[in-house]
Amino acid sequence: MTSPPATICRTSWPSSAAPIRPSTVGCPGSYVVDGLEVCVPLRDDQSEFIDFTGRHENERQPQRHRVADGTWVREFRRGKPSFESTALIAGTEGFCFGFGSMLGVQPAWSGNTVLAVDRITEDGTAVFAGELLQPGEVVLTTGDTYTTPWIVITACNDGLDGVAHSLHAWERSLPAHPASQPVTLNVWEALYFDQDPDVVLDLVGRAARLGVERFVLDDGWFHARRTDTAGLGDWWVDRSVWPDGLKPLADAIHDHGMQFGLWFEPEMVNPDSDLYREHPDWVLQATGRLPLPHRNQQVLDLTNPDAFAHVFEQISAVLEECGVDYVKWDHNRDLLEAGTNTRGGAPAVHEQTVAYYRLLDTLRGRFPNIQWESCASGGGRIDLGVIEHVERVWTSDMTDALSRQRIQRWTVQTVAPEYMGMHISATTSHQTGRTYTLDFRAATAVFGSFGIEWDIRQASESDLARIAQWIAWYKQERDFLHSERVVRLDVTDPGVMAHGVIADDASRAIIAHVQYEESPSNRGVWLRVPGLDPKAHYRLKWAGPAAEDPEDVLREASRRDWDPLPESGPLGPDATITGAALGTIGVRIPRCHPETIRLIEIVRV
Repeated sequence: MTSPPATICRTSWPSSAAPIRPSTVGCPGSYVVDGLEVCVPLRDDQSEFIDFTGRHENERQPQRHRVADGTWVREFRRGKPSFESTALIAGTEGFCFGFGSMLGVQPAWSGNTVLAVDRITEDGTAVFAGELLQPGEVVLTTGDTYTTPWIVITACNDGLDGVAHSLHAWERSLPAHPASQPVTLNVWEALYFDQDPDVVLDLVGRAARLGVERFVLDDGWFHARRTDTAGLGDWWVDRSVWPDGLKPLADAIHDHGMQFGLWFEPEMVNPDSDLYREHPDWVLQATGRLPLPHRNQQVLDLTNPDAFAHVFEQISAVLEECGVDYVKWDHNRDLLEAGTNTRGGAPAVHEQTVAYYRLLDTLRGRFPNIQWESCASGGGRIDLGVIEHVERVWTSDMTDALSRQRIQRWTVQTVAPEYMGMHISATTSHQTGRTYTLDFRAATAVFGSFGIEWDIRQASESDLARIAQWIAWYKQERDFLHSERVVRLDVTDPGVMAHGVIADDASRAIIAHVQYEESPSNRGVWLRVPGLDPKAHYRLKWAGPAAEDPEDVLREASRRDWDPLPESGPLGPDATITGAALGTIGVRIPRCHPETIRLIEIVRV
C-alpha cells in the first residue's frame, strides 16, 4: 500500500536554531514505519564535519571528517545517546570555535538515533537525521500517529561557539531552566555504598559550614543495596542502614538551611530484588529470553502500565515522606534486546523513551518544587530531548580535573554550563590516581553547576578555608557565568586551553587560561578574546580566590623569573587595552606550570 500522508511542523527558537518535526499519520489497514528523517542540504563549501565518540569517563570527544562521495552513516543503538553526542556539525574548511560558516543538526531525543551525510556526483550534499527504528517497532493502524523527535538545525557564521550559543539561548528559555544552581555536595566518592547515619550527619554539618546549599545522598540507601548486585527496583528505605528512615537526615539537612537530594535509578531492576522475583515479566526482553546481563541489572518495561504505576507510586512515597528537594536520576545499562511483553516481544526503545519522558513529567507534575538531574553512568544521557525535562545533567563520572577539562569543553557544545554538574574532587583522583592542587580542581569546576565530590573529612583546615572561598566566589559570580555568552578561545599552543564567559553587552568577561600540559615552546600564548566592544577600553586583572593573594598566582603558575606573570593582572596595574586589540592581537600569557589555571576578569572602563 502507499505511504500514509506526512506533515511537517516547523517552529523557531531564539537566535539561529530551528527545529523541524515531520510526523506521519495512520491510514486504513496497517503500515510499518521504517524511518522518517529530516534532510538538510549542505552548502558546497561546508566540506568538513565533526561528530563525537566517547566512553564511560571520557564522554563526547570530537572526531573530524571530510565530506566525500558516498554515504557516511552513524547509528546510535544503545537506547540512549550514551557517552557520545548525537550532534553532527558541518562547516567550511578549517572551522574552529570562533571561525567558520556552520550547520549543526541534532535529534532532540533520548533513544536511538541516526545521522548521515550523503553526497552524490550528479547533485549536492545533504545531512539526514532522525530516530533509528528497529523492524516492527512502529506499526500504524487506522487513526494511529507516529511523531518523530524534533530535529534541531542550527546555522551561523561564527564557528562552533555560534552553534553552541544558539542552543544555549533556547535552553535558557525553557520552563525547566534553573533560576540559580545551588552549591551541591554529593557523598558518593566520600562513602560509596558504606553509608552510616552518624558519618553522613557529620558530613552534613561540615558541608553547611563551608556554605554548601544542597546535600545529596547517593546510591546505597534503599532495600538490600549494599553492593550494585541487588536492590534496584525496591524503592524503600533500608532500615538495617537507616533504622529511623531518612526523615531525620532530611530534617537535619533542612535545619542547616540546605536542600536534600536523593539518588534513584527508576528504569532499572536487579534480578536480586523483591520486584524482579514478583514480576519477572516486567523486564524489557525479546520473547522467551532475558537480555545479556550488564552491571547486574535489567531494564524495567515502562511501557507496561502496571510497571509504570508501581515505579511512580514507590518513588512518590519516598519523595513525600522525606521532603526531597532534588533527585539524581541514574540509568546504568544499555537497552539491548529491548522488546516488550505487552506486544509479544516487539522492539520497544521508542515507546520506552516516550514512557521515560512521561514518568519524569508525571513526577514533576506531582512534585513541582523538586529539581531533577539526568545521569547515566555519568554523562550517558545528555541530549536536547532530556534537557527539556531536567534542571541539571551529571557531566561525567570522571571527576579528575584534567580529564574534565576536555569533557566539559565539548559537553558545552550541546548544553549550557549551568546545567552541567561540575564538582571539586579528591586531591588524588579516584579514577586516574593523578594529584592536583585545590585551586586547579576548583577552577575547573566553578564555571558550571558547582559542587563537591570529596570526603571533606580528609581535607586540611587550609583546604577547607580555600573551598569556602571558592564557594563564596561562585555564589558571587554564578548569575553572570550562567547567563552570558560562552566562548572557547582558539589558541596556537597545544598545551593550553582557554574558555570563558562574555557579557552580551560587552561590559565584562571572565576567561580561564588553562595550562593543560607542557608547551612545546617558550613563546607563551596570545589569548584573543572575541565579542568585546572594539572601541571601548578594558582593564584586566586576576580573578578568583587565588587573586586575593598575588603570591599564590605567581607561586603556582610562573615558570621563570625572566618571564613572570604580573601580580595585578596580565597587563600590569594601570594599563588598558581596546576591545579591538583584545580581539585581534590579544593578551600574552607566559608559559606556566602544567595543570594550573589563571582566571582573568576583563572589565570595561
